Amino acid sequence: MTAPSSQAKAETEDDLVRRGLPLVQYLVSDVAARVPRSVHREDLVSAGMLGLAQAARSWDADRGVTFECFARTRINGAILDELRGRDWASRSVRSDSRRHRAALEELTIELGRTPTLTEVAERMGVDVVTLERLEGDVARASVLSFESVFADPDSATAPAATGESPADELLGRELKSVLGDAVASLPERLRKVVVEYFFDERPMQDIADELGVTESRISQMRAEALALLRDGINSQLDPEQVPDLGVTHGRVGRRKAAYYAAVADASSARDRIAADMPVKDRVAMLVAKSA
Repeated sequence: MTAPSSQAKAETEDDLVRRGLPLVQYLVSDVAARVPRSVHREDLVSAGMLGLAQAARSWDADRGVTFECFARTRINGAILDELRGRDWASRSVRSDSRRHRAALEELTIELGRTPTLTEVAERMGVDVVTLERLEGDVARASVLSFESVFADPDSATAPAATGESPADELLGRELKSVLGDAVASLPERLRKVVVEYFFDERPMQDIADELGVTESRISQMRAEALALLRDGINSQLDPEQVPDLGVTHGRVGRRKAAYYAAVADASSARDRIAADMPVKDRVAMLVAKSA
């Protein structure tokens, strides 16, 4: 069998772009309803189209992820980048977040354990108070990103329906399910912090008292859990965004590989689409099932 010509490949990408146009319009409408009127819809559409084009070029059917699901992640990412590009503070938080993650990973490898908040602060050249403030900013940004992509349609805070098609509803179910799988697959103590801090909205000090650690340690565990969640979700929806996917050497590499495998094994693609429950309930169900 001869390899497909570049023209055939281009036509395939064009077909995928046409297939994704309604998804761009839906996602832009969802975001446009929640941002200031100074943000022009045309700019969001342009950003969404860029994400769609990138998705059409890089989608691989052999990975087992539907094009709509893959494209939704890329389109959302492109729209968020457009919005963040208008906000100097957001760019600053993202830059500091990358520095924080790099310092955390370097120290974990060097020390063979999770570093303390003081050790991370020293590596970054900041004081502990500044680092705690940064972790809070990163956590809020992460939660807002999760809420915008994985919003529960039954939640009082969810955006109003905008004529969602059956395909969009199934995509939303799959995305919520992947988030639930990723949370349920976290190590027990990290999962407890995520569930109680984000879902139950308990103060960090209360969680710290229950676990017998300091509030600073809970803040550190929260940041560690969010980093794992991001990569765990991307390992299923956008593998190219996980640079160490498949790396199994070293303690950290083996732990991450085991986590990615656990997220993948938590449920099948069919089960994810069929599921229709709040993320917290899905986490509880999966944890009980694995006990």
